[in-house]
Amino acid sequence: MAESSQTNTTIMSFSKTLALGKEILKQEQEKMIVGVPKETAEREKRVAVVPDSISKITGAGVQVIVESRAGEEAGYIDSAFTQKGATIVEKMGSLYSQSDIVLKVQPPNISEASMLKEGCVLISFLYPSSNLEIIKRLKEKKVTSFAMELMPRISRAQSMDALSSQATVAGYKSVLLAADSLPKFFPLLMTAAGTISPARVFVIGAGVAGLQAIAVARRLGAVVEAYDVRPVVKEQIESLGAKFVQLSVTAQDAQTAGGYAKAQSEDFYKKQQELLAEHAKASDVVITTALVPGQRAPILVSEEAVKGMRPSSVIVDLAAEQGGNCALTEPGRTVTKYGVTIHGLLNLPSMVAPQASQFFSRNVTTFLFAILKDGKLNVDLADELIRSPLVTKEGEVLHEATRKVLNGTRSS
Repeated sequence: MAESSQTNTTIMSFSKTLALGKEILKQEQEKMIVGVPKETAEREKRVAVVPDSISKITGAGVQVIVESRAGEEAGYIDSAFTQKGATIVEKMGSLYSQSDIVLKVQPPNISEASMLKEGCVLISFLYPSSNLEIIKRLKEKKVTSFAMELMPRISRAQSMDALSSQATVAGYKSVLLAADSLPKFFPLLMTAAGTISPARVFVIGAGVAGLQAIAVARRLGAVVEAYDVRPVVKEQIESLGAKFVQLSVTAQDAQTAGGYAKAQSEDFYKKQQELLAEHAKASDVVITTALVPGQRAPILVSEEAVKGMRPSSVIVDLAAEQGGNCALTEPGRTVTKYGVTIHGLLNLPSMVAPQASQFFSRNVTTFLFAILKDGKLNVDLADELIRSPLVTKEGEVLHEATRKVLNGTRSS
């Protein structure tokens, strides 16, 4: 009798364990899947999520799958991801077909957009007005897409500001490129053989990239001047040890409410070019960083200014991806014109892929947590933080500027 009772107890215990196991398996199967693909864009070495962020994401009640070798070029091997709780997926198509949320750095190409699971969420840089065919495909697939470059300039979004984090990397790298190309020392050197005067660096544009360039150039010992159309940045420039260049031409309504520079008139730019040319001629290095959101970068360094620069001087144009601030910049190339080396290289953050990936991973995962609640998607359109970067949702283009461009395209 005792043996029978013990057997029944064992069977009941086994049944409970089996039921519990089934329940756990069911819960795991019901979890949303976050996918991190390998970037396919040319020269792109970054990865959207680094291993240290994986455990934080899984802690939010979701699963993470990572395409094999996604982080390899940034220095993060597959085992580093699996140790933190991610699952490695060998094929890109398999990752896209499983993922409820996809985290990327670069916008997807047409092939990638076509592989996205219908109704999924995509978070990446998108530049929607410049990638209309991609946006149309996302709309067709009812993808809820968020553009990291459209994060609002509000205090809650500071930790999600991917433009600023990547601009920091670009500003740093721009000075190293200049120092490597310039055939002279950056710092003042006093030796038994004589004294070497420091290099003179002129930074045009004092946003995040420009301020970082100033700081790095000063650390390397250069004498630095800087100019920005927004007079309010004078204090920031001077706090880094650079001289603020005050031109005799004044911009009207120089910045947006979000702190970005505004486009100015053609007459203003012409006069500005003439005045900036004088400072460029006295410089060994010119680093340009001036961008106007959604528009071609303004020409600030004219061909005449380049002609007047010293032989072997260097220009690093961080606005090359939007056409360039120098009239002679060739986006994607390094060229020599009138004896001046002009760097128009694209995607400088990818040249410092490990740290650039760390920054972006923190940005994108922090935003991910803002749209997740108890492991489920929660897109609150009443929240500026969610609404501002939202581009497409449920088959509609919600980003106003992109919608206007698309409507204009259709009517043309």
